[in-house]
Amino acid sequence: MVIASGRPTIRERAALALGRAAGTVVRRLGQGGGTALPGLVAGTLAPSLLERLAQQAGQGVVTVTGTNGKTTTTHLIAAILRAHGVQPLTNPSGSNLERGLVAAYVEDADADGRIVEAPSRVGLFEVDEAVLARLFPRLSPRVAVFLNLFRDQLDRYGEVDSVRQGWDATLASAGPDCTLVLNADDPSIAQLAAGSRARVLTFGIDDPSAQLKGAEHASDARFCRCGGRFAYDAIYMGHVGIWRCTSCGERRPDARVSARRIELGAEGSRVEVEIDGVPIAIDIPMAGLYSVYNVLAAAAAAHALGVPAATIARAIAEAGPAFGRQERFAVEGRTVRVLLAKNPAGMNELLRALIAGSPEGQPLHVLAMLNDGVQDGQDVSWIYDADIEVLAGRPVTVTCSGDRADDFALRWHLAGIDPTAVIPDTEAALDSALRHTPQGARLDVVATYTAMIEVREALARRAGVAAYWERAER
Repeated sequence: MVIASGRPTIRERAALALGRAAGTVVRRLGQGGGTALPGLVAGTLAPSLLERLAQQAGQGVVTVTGTNGKTTTTHLIAAILRAHGVQPLTNPSGSNLERGLVAAYVEDADADGRIVEAPSRVGLFEVDEAVLARLFPRLSPRVAVFLNLFRDQLDRYGEVDSVRQGWDATLASAGPDCTLVLNADDPSIAQLAAGSRARVLTFGIDDPSAQLKGAEHASDARFCRCGGRFAYDAIYMGHVGIWRCTSCGERRPDARVSARRIELGAEGSRVEVEIDGVPIAIDIPMAGLYSVYNVLAAAAAAHALGVPAATIARAIAEAGPAFGRQERFAVEGRTVRVLLAKNPAGMNELLRALIAGSPEGQPLHVLAMLNDGVQDGQDVSWIYDADIEVLAGRPVTVTCSGDRADDFALRWHLAGIDPTAVIPDTEAALDSALRHTPQGARLDVVATYTAMIEVREALARRAGVAAYWERAER
C-alpha cells in the first residue's frame, strides 16, 4: 500500500481522535490501560495508519520478534536509545498485534496526526511472531531483531515450522537497507539469513561454562533446511547452542556480538560482551541465562543503529526489568518477584534461574499461576513438557492459582512437589503465598500472561506503585 507523504488525511486524524477517546473511556472505567482498543478503533477506521506511523519515524523502524524475550529486549533497546539521546516511539506494554502498534501512534500523535519530533524518532515495536509476516512489508524496518523460535500456543501458532516458513517468505523481499539481527545459536533463526538480501548481524554465547551439563533438553528444531539432523557441541537452552547439520555441514555462524565470561547471580548477572571484537563489561540487572540473550539482542540492535558500546553497557545496567518480567515489589515485609512463563522452554529457564539464585537447602517460595485465556494459549498441556522435576528434593512451598489451578497443582504433584494450597482466586492465592513466605524472604510468582497481568496489578496496589500502563515509558 502506498501512502502519500505529508500531513495525515482528515480520515486518519478523525480515526486517531476516536482512538484516543476510546483509550480514555477504557482507563476511566478501570478496564485496563487502553493499550489495544485505541489502535483497534483507529486502525479499523483508517487502515493506512500503520504505514503512516512507519513513514513518520524519521530514523526508521526497529522490530523485535521471537517466542521468548520480546518485551524485555524491546525495553532494553528503548533504554539504550534514550541514553543515546533518541526518544523511541514504542509499545512498552507488550501489546504486539497491529492494534498495539497503532495504539502507540494514537498515544503519541498530536491533534494533526503528526508524531512529536518525528524526524528524530525511531519506531521501536515488539511484534507478535504470528503477525510479523503480514506487518513486515508495511513497516519496512531498518532493523529487524529475531530472538528465538520455540513451540508456543500450538492452538494459535501451529508448529514452529509454519512460523519459520512465513518468516522465510517475508524476508526474501528484504533488501540491503534492512539489517537482520539474528540469534546465531538458534538454527531456526540463524538460517533466516540464507534467503534474504538484507545485511545480517549475529549474536550468541561463546562461553562453554554456560552450557547445560547432563540435562535432557526439549528440542523444537531438529532438522536442517536440507532435511538433515542437527547435532550440538554445546546446548545453552532447549535447541539453542553450538549447532551443526550432520548432513550438509552447515554450522552455527560466528557471532559478531557475543557473550563471554558469564557470571550468573541470584538477582542479576555480569558478562563480557564482545561487539565486533571490542569487549565491554555489562552488569545485567536480571537473573537467568535467557536474560543474557535478551541483552545480546538489544546490544546487537543498538550497534546496528550506531550506538557506541559504552552507551549500550551503561544503559543496560541502569534499565531495570520490563513490567512483569522479573519486576520486584516490596509487600508486607517480603520481596515479590514476578516471572512470566508461557511455554516449556521459558518455564525451564525460569526454573534454572530459581535454582541458581537459591543455595542448596534454602527454601523456595512460589506462587504458580496458570490461565488458559486466548492470550495464554488455551491448550495447557505444555506444562507437562516443563522440567518442574528439577525442584524435587528441594524445600519448596507452592501455592497454585489461576483458571487452571487444579491442573497446575496436579503437575507439581507429579513432579514430586505437593502444593501447599490450591486457590483459583488471585487475591486470595497471593494472601496465602505471602503467609507461607517468611518475613524478609522472597516470593517468586511464576505466571502465564493474563495471570501475570492480574497479579501484577494486585501487587502494584499493595506496594503503592503505578499500574503497568502508567509505569511504561514512551
